[in-house]
Amino acid sequence: MGLISHLQCTGCGASYAADQVMNLCPVDQRPVEIILDLARLQAEQPDLAWYRPEQKNMWRFGGLLPLDINNPDDLPHIFNLGEGHTPLLDYNDHPLAQKGGFSLFVKDEGKAHAGFGANPTQSFKDRGMAMTISMAHRAGIEKLAVPTQGNAGDSLCEYVRAADLEVVVAMPDNTPMPILGRVAALASQSEKFHLELVTGTIREAGALLKEKWLARGYFSVATFQEPGWRIDGKKTMGLELAEPKHPGDPWRLPDVVVYPTGGGTGVLGMWKAWGELECMGVIDSHRPRVICVQSEATQPVVTAFVNGATDTTPAEAGDTLAYGVNVPGGVGHFKVLDIIRQSGGSAVAVAESDINAALSQIWQEKCWWVCPEGAACLAALPALFEDKLIKPGDQVVVFNTGSLEKYLPDLRYLL
Repeated sequence: MGLISHLQCTGCGASYAADQVMNLCPVDQRPVEIILDLARLQAEQPDLAWYRPEQKNMWRFGGLLPLDINNPDDLPHIFNLGEGHTPLLDYNDHPLAQKGGFSLFVKDEGKAHAGFGANPTQSFKDRGMAMTISMAHRAGIEKLAVPTQGNAGDSLCEYVRAADLEVVVAMPDNTPMPILGRVAALASQSEKFHLELVTGTIREAGALLKEKWLARGYFSVATFQEPGWRIDGKKTMGLELAEPKHPGDPWRLPDVVVYPTGGGTGVLGMWKAWGELECMGVIDSHRPRVICVQSEATQPVVTAFVNGATDTTPAEAGDTLAYGVNVPGGVGHFKVLDIIRQSGGSAVAVAESDINAALSQIWQEKCWWVCPEGAACLAALPALFEDKLIKPGDQVVVFNTGSLEKYLPDLRYLL
């Protein structure tokens, strides 16, 4: 943790000590993020010495992370299960990409691919939870709590088990059975795992934890509630988009990033990564147009963006197969909206029927295990091209944030 300068509020800018264990900023109740001493990093590890591409996981970025796997003092606290370093799958034969003259890739955070890292629970949540548990272990925290739409709880349990900590997970009772069943099994086998089911969404799950568990000494690692740990874990997605695909190639970013957005931690993480790389002179000021995709069933970010609002208004949650984006509001949405606008991007909602059609199409064409949230991003492409948010010659990256396997049997009929 030697290269952490301090913590800083994403809203008011208030600063806090590097090792302070906190939730939201007490001044304005906004998320805090980790600020690294980049000048010191460059002085101590010049010429990208912090970058270790031979490591096939997210820890390949060494000193540009809050914990450096190459630092003997940090190593005992890092719980590396192979997360990150996921591939870009070539989808240039997609009909719209061919017709529109742009290149299309899918960043696959779900199923493992030979020669790459592998998220152990087949979800991008593993990046944030790997960092969260490692930082919690470093801080001496032993009991954690998380409200979740599903994947975050599954992921947190995987890392809690590795670190031998204790956790309570609260999730909706309609969470896909492969996810719910796994957490339930852990809870039945060990007194260190606790499962709470609620009717509703992550909002009701969070309220239950606050009422019942946080007062008993459990530390909340809900979205944005920990001191920037999940942001810096998700930051590695942005670093991977920028890193050279072949030795000797320059670091560069795509033109468009299409990202399924619930709470939005990944949006903040990637934006932070690109800013840090530019600050060190690794990349220039070019940024991808950030496109946040939600379901028409629950679209607080889209509504706020269309209305020109600076923050979201909590919405009523709808019914969608894309459980991960069924988030009715978020404490970090003000920053998500700011990033969308800075990047020249947009926020779009897609119909449930279009998500289903895109999911079926990619399975039939590619047999890729794309989750409903990833399918929502693919379903958004025609409208994005029509609105010139995707242009001929662009390199477009769509994020698939998990594996279709985790949503069976709910959507088997679509295959």
